[in-house]
Amino acid sequence: MTTTTAPRLGTAVARLLILAAALLGTLLAGAAPASAHAALTGSDPRDGAVVATAPKEVNLTFSEQVAMSADSIRVLDPAGRRADTGEIRDLCSGSIVRYGVGLRAGLPDGTYTVAWQTVSADSHPIAGAFTFSIGAPSTTSVALPEQNAGGGIVGALYGIARYLSYAAFAVLVGGAAFVLACWPRGASVRPVQRTVVRAWLTLTVATLAMLLLRSPYTGSGELGDAFDLAGLKSVLETKTGAALTSRLLLLGAAALFVAVLFGSYARRTDPKERKDLAFGLGLGGTVVAAGIAGTWALAEHASTGIQPGIAMPVDILHLLAVAAWLGGLTVLLVALYRAPSVERSAAERFSKVAFGSVLVLAATGLYQSWRQVGSWSALTDTRYGQLLLVKIGLMAVLLGIAWVSRRWTQRLADPTSTEEPTEAEEAADAEEAEADEALVGTASEPDPERAAQLARQRAAVATARRKRERDADPERAGLRRSVLTEAAVAVVLLAVTTVLTSTEPGRTEEEAGRAGSAAGSAAVPDRPVDIRLPFDTGGVDGKGVVRLSLDPGRTGANALHVFVERPNGKPLDVPEVKVALTLEAKDVGPLPVAPDRIQTGHWSASGVQIPMAGEWKIQVTVRTSDIDQTTIDKNVKIG
Repeated sequence: MTTTTAPRLGTAVARLLILAAALLGTLLAGAAPASAHAALTGSDPRDGAVVATAPKEVNLTFSEQVAMSADSIRVLDPAGRRADTGEIRDLCSGSIVRYGVGLRAGLPDGTYTVAWQTVSADSHPIAGAFTFSIGAPSTTSVALPEQNAGGGIVGALYGIARYLSYAAFAVLVGGAAFVLACWPRGASVRPVQRTVVRAWLTLTVATLAMLLLRSPYTGSGELGDAFDLAGLKSVLETKTGAALTSRLLLLGAAALFVAVLFGSYARRTDPKERKDLAFGLGLGGTVVAAGIAGTWALAEHASTGIQPGIAMPVDILHLLAVAAWLGGLTVLLVALYRAPSVERSAAERFSKVAFGSVLVLAATGLYQSWRQVGSWSALTDTRYGQLLLVKIGLMAVLLGIAWVSRRWTQRLADPTSTEEPTEAEEAADAEEAEADEALVGTASEPDPERAAQLARQRAAVATARRKRERDADPERAGLRRSVLTEAAVAVVLLAVTTVLTSTEPGRTEEEAGRAGSAAGSAAVPDRPVDIRLPFDTGGVDGKGVVRLSLDPGRTGANALHVFVERPNGKPLDVPEVKVALTLEAKDVGPLPVAPDRIQTGHWSASGVQIPMAGEWKIQVTVRTSDIDQTTIDKNVKIG
């Protein structure tokens, strides 16, 4: 009997793998640390704001739900000391995601730093910092960490574990499906068994690594904290921790599935028993595979944003389709290079499975793209959209290569396992036997050195024969090359997909940008505009401070309060105060406001109309005597 055993990977294979690795490195090198999918859309006070009096609390508003801990928001005074009470308040209402932290009483004037770090609903850490000032800006000694959340060595290791888990899942699920649905004989082929078992082992180790690295990844960033039991306990109480733990439990069931597939199923000879066992394995394996895929859908971006009830099942289908195609492709490649020849029928069945997977990928990918991008501008102007375009291009290339592979499959000759040796082969065998006798001799005790030499010669002859058989089968060689190229492109495609999962979606990025541009940098939604303006008219009692409040600080009617104080903070009685509002960008104004004197140092006006949003110049004229007066102004965003 003659079997065709493929040779080891040669220089062409090495070149393709090097090219794939280079492309993969380029993609990952250009990927920023996980910018996540939640974004800070507002704060109270705002970044750079100068408020007249110390606020009672600092509020942060996010684009989507985040997980807050006791130390997620810190407010530091100019000397770097904690100025907050450490009590995080949940101020969420409806679709508004807002959290606040109380401030200590009696805070002095100066510049305060707000540093925050949390975890978005799709499991990625986010962090940031900004400043605001009470009274007037001052120098500050606060030094913020340069490392981004989720960066450093911990972030790199966590990212590698994430990539390996995706790849191993695809090979584990797709490889098992390939054996069950396309090539049952592959259950007894050792290279195929090793490939699937190694995928299970890689996925298990990567999941354990992510579980241990989760605490420093979302917190301190220190690698040593990976073995902190308190941190591990807190991780287990989170959604991501529950998903990783569930994945480990499901991998236990997957180990049983793999053992039965390569054990009892591979040894079955009765067709009916084998068919019944295949049905049970297929049903149970589908449930376990969907469960493992669900751990990603539960913990990452499918579980948040719009339509999560639809997005999570769609994400599971997407992952299963990826695994069926790319994982099956990997095992087919291994079989073509390392195992006895794959039957044409197996390649044809996989071609049909791959085609069905592509249809599922197209439908689920279209929905996911709409959900995460939402507009043409987000597709072309955001990093997520640009990566998505790269992924679509790679998919098109992959489909083209798959079409070539399908053509080679149709031309493939189906080898039979019952071929009789040819006369030439019989003659070669006879020559080998004669050489064996001549080399070993007729002595009862053969020479070990000559026996070893004989074994090496036999191996060389067998290798040469396999090479001749491979070269004599151009269709199979063509299929090997096209499948290898397809696998190399799939490696890069998987890298792009992994980077996409750690990139802020275009829809979220655009919404955050619109919220930031509409809100501006000085005014705060749902909070009065509060400014402090020193003045000096030059006369007696000519120095002081004007505190102006515009409530609610948005378009429409507002209540105006003006407080005139001496430098020591006591009220200053002045003859006249006037206010004017100007929107220079739209040539609106000045709109004069004549507030009424309420009491010493306090002037007020109601129904002050702000006709449109924009950057308004607020001018305050203070007259301290018949001849001494001055006008001071400040620009604020009102929207």
